[in-house]
Amino acid sequence: MKTRLIESIRSLSHGRPKKLAFKIPFAYFLVILLTVGFSYIVLNQMAANSAQKKINEASLQTVTSIRTNVDLMIENVNNYSKMIFSDRNLQNLLRQGDVYANLQTQSKVSSYLYNLMQAVPIIDSVHIYDQAGHRFTVATQELPTYMEVDIKDAPWYDQVVSNKGKYILRLDRRRPLAETADGNIVSFIRLIRDIDNTAPLGVLVIDIKDDALVQAYSNLQNGSSLQIAILDENNQTIVADATNEQGSAVLHELLHTNKAMLEEQFRQTDSGSLSLNLGSRKYTVTYLSGGAYNWKFVSLSPHNSMESRNQSLVVLTLVLLIINGTIFFVSSFVISRSIIKPIQKLLRAMNKAPSGNFMKVTTEPNSFELEQLYHGYNRMIEQIDQLLKRVIEEQKTIRKAELNVLQSQIKPHFLYNTLDSITSLALSGDNEEVCELIEALGSYYRLSVSKGQDVITVGEEIEIVRNYLKIQSVRYPDVFEVQFEVEEDCGQTPIPKLVLQPLVENSLYHGIRPKGTKGTIRITAKQVDESVVLSISDDGIGMSQEEIEQILFTERQGQIKSFGLWGTMERLRIFYEDKDVFHIESESGAGTTITLILPNGVDSPWKS
Repeated sequence: MKTRLIESIRSLSHGRPKKLAFKIPFAYFLVILLTVGFSYIVLNQMAANSAQKKINEASLQTVTSIRTNVDLMIENVNNYSKMIFSDRNLQNLLRQGDVYANLQTQSKVSSYLYNLMQAVPIIDSVHIYDQAGHRFTVATQELPTYMEVDIKDAPWYDQVVSNKGKYILRLDRRRPLAETADGNIVSFIRLIRDIDNTAPLGVLVIDIKDDALVQAYSNLQNGSSLQIAILDENNQTIVADATNEQGSAVLHELLHTNKAMLEEQFRQTDSGSLSLNLGSRKYTVTYLSGGAYNWKFVSLSPHNSMESRNQSLVVLTLVLLIINGTIFFVSSFVISRSIIKPIQKLLRAMNKAPSGNFMKVTTEPNSFELEQLYHGYNRMIEQIDQLLKRVIEEQKTIRKAELNVLQSQIKPHFLYNTLDSITSLALSGDNEEVCELIEALGSYYRLSVSKGQDVITVGEEIEIVRNYLKIQSVRYPDVFEVQFEVEEDCGQTPIPKLVLQPLVENSLYHGIRPKGTKGTIRITAKQVDESVVLSISDDGIGMSQEEIEQILFTERQGQIKSFGLWGTMERLRIFYEDKDVFHIESESGAGTTITLILPNGVDSPWKS
């Protein structure tokens, strides 16, 4: 049954065009099906996004309230600390520089601190350090203790002194100055100063257990599954509170696994929400950072779509139904028009054919009747197009043959000049120069042969010019010097073979030698936009505007005076299909600059 259904659907989509009597009802059915499906997807996605947005807003509001409660608790501890170090007995004891100096006063301080901690359960213990290296401790579960310690060894000591009375918070940072305790401890630390002259008398440390922090916001959770974590300024966990052990394990693992990502988020923004994965489950993490002590308050909740029926979704459903009805009504006109539109397109294509625009009709026929018209017309256009392509290919073959003839004429032209130079040196007895010339000539022809290719790279063409100028520098050692400025990006750009050498030869023979003094030939290649710009310039005798026009126009008509320059121009014109790639700038007595603007890439007929 399933196989038969698949074959029926395949026949509908890949078979021959059906009759209009079948296509129109089927098209209406597809429109309704797609519209209803799209409406469902939109509704479902919007409901999920709306629910998640509400969860994020509620979580952020809860986290903000938690931070407010914790701030109030810390502020209360701050007020209690002021009460402690303002105690007259403690002030008198510390003014003597030793908390052990007066046992009677010490007992009064101990009793005062113990009564305060009984009244304020959030304080777990109080530690007082004097200037002589003694520590006096009062805790709710232990008797007062005394210990010899060097407070200056504590990692927070310098910061406490520099704060000049302002408090700091540290996560269990007193160890090993104090004994370890179960759970995390947040130490409230501040400098004790003389209330009369503000001179430092010692340091006050108030320990707060993490349970007290949890109690500060426990009433805000209201039995929800929201899991809370508080991190200190160094992103170490102070509190990781969850409703059960499994939730606590998930919270710890999520914070540990995504520590780097969370730290990056904390640096970028002070508040926000992000989604994290743990195994197959997805969670929403909401955070709030900053504040006076730069703690991070983080909440964790499962990333679930909240199924809620609200008035806005009802209104949205009604609007979508209205839109669906409108689409259904408009689609009836669209479908009717789709029958006429292909016929009109075929007529427009046929009307353009007499003007030479042979365009095939690419739209698939939507009925059996139109299929026959389309196929017949496209077959005719295809035959005409193939005929035109054959004519174009024949023209390209002719142009390529012309290019090969010009290129074959350039090779003996240079060979004759080089052999003449070797003959002159041999007659003069300069055997070493003859060897150098023959070696350079061999390299030149090895590169110019290029395995039979008509198109080489700019880098290979530059190397041919280097060998050519090496040959000429042996014959004319004091006539010219050459400068190359070639960007690396230009080295792989394709160019017709033996283009630069005739231009350099023209600069040497017709520009610098007639000048009578030593000249300079400068060859540059650089990338400009989507083209490579090659430039050959010399400081020779130059040319007048009339001479340039004669080269550009008269020689093209057959009156050739300089075969190398003219031949290069003709080859470039044929190769680039009459594109404006050749420019001459010259002035009598000031030298000549020839610029070639080469597009990147070549047409496929020239690659072989």
